[in-house]
Amino acid sequence: MSQRYGGKFSPGGITGNSGRMPAMETRHRLQGRPKWVTIAAMPLLLTAFFQDPAGLVANLAGFGLIAAGMWMTGEGLKAEAAYDRRRVARRPAIPRKLFGGVMAALGLGLGAFEPGAMVGSGLIGVAGLGLHWLAFGADPMRSKGMEGIDSFQQDRAARMIAEGQAHLDEMKDAIRRSGERRLEARVAIFEATVQELFDQVREEPANLGAVRRYMGIYLMGARDATVKFADLYARSQDAGARAAYEQFLTDLENDFNARSKQLLEGDRSDLDIEISVLRDRLAREGVRPADTDTRPALGSEDAQTLDDLLTMPEQEKTKR
Repeated sequence: MSQRYGGKFSPGGITGNSGRMPAMETRHRLQGRPKWVTIAAMPLLLTAFFQDPAGLVANLAGFGLIAAGMWMTGEGLKAEAAYDRRRVARRPAIPRKLFGGVMAALGLGLGAFEPGAMVGSGLIGVAGLGLHWLAFGADPMRSKGMEGIDSFQQDRAARMIAEGQAHLDEMKDAIRRSGERRLEARVAIFEATVQELFDQVREEPANLGAVRRYMGIYLMGARDATVKFADLYARSQDAGARAAYEQFLTDLENDFNARSKQLLEGDRSDLDIEISVLRDRLAREGVRPADTDTRPALGSEDAQTLDDLLTMPEQEKTKR
């Protein structure tokens, strides 16, 4: 059944004051390549039924390994895209692209196998592994941005984020039963707000204690409310229930926005304190005079950039 599409500027468009777009899946620039490799291996599948029993099994197994390897490679590309997007990230636990390349190489070698030509089929498999590496690259093998972060806290934060994401996924699955694309988009916008909080916890696991209720109890409540609303709306199309649910999402989104802002302001305050303490220490040690503006004056030979020229101290402006 067709569904009416509604956007921000459509009549009765999505209500929400955050101005965010729905959360989009992170996509790797090479993510479309694995399917073309699978399509290129289709001759193994098509010619299998014209072979003897041994050739039939070899061709089918070869195609299956190549297809499975390309699926694994695609999952590795998704994991790499998520890794690249985040400033703080662990390396993927499983090197999916490596495993995908090995499976594809085995599939190529098996598909090219001929009695008495094992060395040739092996060389084809090795060449396939090399081409896979050239086409898709290697998996991220190092964690990034985790220097000085407690691994125990990081593990706790990762578990809480996984639980929160599970609640969000259940919300999206439930709202699909309503049959309303606009409501699905509204839940996606709420998910984008929650993802901002997730990203802050990933970067600073020490914030977990301050947002535990939001990532646990509040998201669980949002999931339960969404399930009940979806069941009710699918049966009755109650406009009043729909308005109440959308207002509920807006209020909850405002709460998450406020919490994210508090965490950011707390980080800025900590940074200001660190800078102030360091400046005072340098001043006491005589390295830098206290309360002295060291920016070059306009026209000074010390000015090396346009920013230096534009940041003229107030006393220089007074002299001119």
